[in-house]
Amino acid sequence: MRYIWQQTNWPDLRWRNEDLVGQLAKVRHQQGRLLGRMEAMGFPLREEAVLHTLTEDVLKSSEIEGEILDKDQVRSSIARRLGLDVGGLVPADRNVEGVVEMMLDATQHYSERLTQKRLFAWHAALFPTAYSGMRKIRVAKWRDDSEGPMQVVSGAIDREKVHYEAPPAEALAGEMKQFLKWFETNQGTDPVIKAGVAHLWFVTIHPFDDGNGRIARAVADMALARSDNTAQRFYSMSARIRAERNDYYNMLEKTQKGDVDITHWLSWFLACLQRALDGADVTLGSVIGRAEFWQRHADVALNERQRAVLLRFLNNFEGKLTSSKWAILAKTSQDTASRDIADLVKKRILMKDEGGGRSTSYSLVG
Repeated sequence: MRYIWQQTNWPDLRWRNEDLVGQLAKVRHQQGRLLGRMEAMGFPLREEAVLHTLTEDVLKSSEIEGEILDKDQVRSSIARRLGLDVGGLVPADRNVEGVVEMMLDATQHYSERLTQKRLFAWHAALFPTAYSGMRKIRVAKWRDDSEGPMQVVSGAIDREKVHYEAPPAEALAGEMKQFLKWFETNQGTDPVIKAGVAHLWFVTIHPFDDGNGRIARAVADMALARSDNTAQRFYSMSARIRAERNDYYNMLEKTQKGDVDITHWLSWFLACLQRALDGADVTLGSVIGRAEFWQRHADVALNERQRAVLLRFLNNFEGKLTSSKWAILAKTSQDTASRDIADLVKKRILMKDEGGGRSTSYSLVG
C-alpha cells in the first residue's frame, strides 16, 4: 500500500480549481451573509453567540476523538478567558482548560504566526499530565516511533485493521518545516481552501503521539478565522464533522491512500463547511430570534421592568408566563405586574393564551 506521503511529488498537493469554484463561491457568500447578520446584532448578543459557538467547537472536536467533556466546564472556561459577564460559572478540570486554551489561541490570535513552538504549546495544553488515558506520551515533542510506526487502526487486538500509517519519525522535522512554511506563505490560495488543505496535510503527517486530530482541526479553524478576518466565531466546523464523523474518516482514509490530487477531499470539506454555515442559523436560532425581537420593537417605549422580564422570557424561560411569575421576576406587586402585562398586550408584544381563568398565561406575539 502506497500512501499519499509516499508519492514522489509529495507534498506538492494539487486540486482542480474549476471543480471547486462553485462550491467556494457559495461558502464565501454564506460566510459574508452570516457575519453580516451577526454584525447587525448588539454587542451582548454577539458575545453570547461567540460563547455558544466556541463551546460547541471544543465539545464536538473532543467528541470526534471519543472524549466527552463537561459542557458547563467548557462554557465557564471560555467565558472566563474571554472576560464575558455570564452567570453560573463553574470550575473546570485541567483537561478542559487545556483544550479551551488551544482553541482560543488558534481562533482569537489567528493572525499570529503558526510555529513549532506554538504547536508544542498546544500539545502540552492538551496533555497536562503527559498521559493519554493510561499511556505515557511524549508531550511538546514530535513522536519518536519507539513503539513502532504511527498507525490509525480499528478493531479487536487480534483482528486490527490498519486504516493509515503516517510518515516515519525521522522525517517529521523536515515534514513539519515544509508544512509551517507553506501555512505562513501567501501563495494566492483562498484561505478557505487553505483551511481544507492544512487540515488534511497536518493530520497526514500525524506528528504527535496523540491529539493530532484535535490540533489539525484547530489549525483549520485558525485558517477559517483568517478567511473571515475576525476572531468572532459564529459557526463550528468541528460540530459538523462530529455529525458526519463516519464520512469524515472514510474521506480521510480514501484521500490518504490516493495521489496528491486532493480535489475530492476539498470538495467534501467545502460541502461540510457549507452545512456548518447552514447549521449556524439553527444553533444560534435563539440568539438570532432575540436580536430580531428587539429590532422589531426598537421604537416601542418599555419601562425597566418590562425590558428586564422580556429579556428573561426570551432567554430560555421555562414554563408559562403569568402575572404571578411576572411579579416575582420584576420584584413588584401583582397589580403592577398586571398593568405591565396589559400594556404589552396593547402594544402587541404579548398575547393572552387560550384558556383564561385564574391561570391566565401569555406568549410573545409571533
